Amino acid sequence: MSKRRKFSAEFKRGAVEQASQPGVSCAQVARELGIRDALLTRWKREAQSQGKAVFGGTGTPRDEELARLKRELVRIKKERDFLREAATFFAKASS
Repeated sequence: MSKRRKFSAEFKRGAVEQASQPGVSCAQVARELGIRDALLTRWKREAQSQGKAVFGGTGTPRDEELARLKRELVRIKKERDFLREAATFFAKASS
């Protein structure tokens, strides 16, 4: 019994984008990617009906993760700057 393959949202979006190019068939793109053409056709239909919210899945998309990391970096930089100023203040006070 074979395991069910899982595809990332980025892979699905890329496949749908390739299949949406003029002069390219879903079967041709599916063959190149090693998936069934019925699966690609379903992904394409879902993309057309759901728009940008398609292929959300249960995990966090890469863009959301990047935004979270950027927010965390800003917070950590603020903490670092505060600690640097506090260290300078206490170094001057002890002299």
